[in-house]
Amino acid sequence: MAEGDEDLPRDAKIVKSLLKSMGVEDYEPRVIHQFLELWYRYVVDVLSDAQVYSEHAGKTTVDCDDIKLAIQSKVNFSFSQPPPREVLLELARSRNKIPLPKSIAAPGISLPPEHDTLISPNYQLLIPKKQSAQAMEETEEDEESGDPNTSQEPKTDLPQQTSQRVSFPLAKRSK
Repeated sequence: MAEGDEDLPRDAKIVKSLLKSMGVEDYEPRVIHQFLELWYRYVVDVLSDAQVYSEHAGKTTVDCDDIKLAIQSKVNFSFSQPPPREVLLELARSRNKIPLPKSIAAPGISLPPEHDTLISPNYQLLIPKKQSAQAMEETEEDEESGDPNTSQEPKTDLPQQTSQRVSFPLAKRSK
């Protein structure tokens, strides 16, 4: 055994021997820990799925069939086969039948329309409408009186304060 193997746990030694059997000799030491984390996470996922399958079947313990089902569902969910080459070639032929749009050669870099870019004006200001001087005086008098009954009643004779939105385009800079 190589030096430092005595300090490794049994699972880390197994990962190390798997790497060696696959011809991987040069790797960072943390690769073993990453494989162990992946391994443990996979085992926990499979066992928790097997427990769910066992409970669904009305069994009190997890048996081999539950684990096989959990592994099979992981394989079916995680790994999928690519479509056959003939299918891909047929899709490519049908897609390539449609010609690309003609491009108009213009000097410089062509940019998308301004409404599709992030440089168009994108802010708005709220400008409150001014109240009449008489309405403002009545509001101040109500606040100064301190009568709790009058402040809770809705005011129907006062105009409602509304806002209007205004946006300003950015000025174009000349070079």
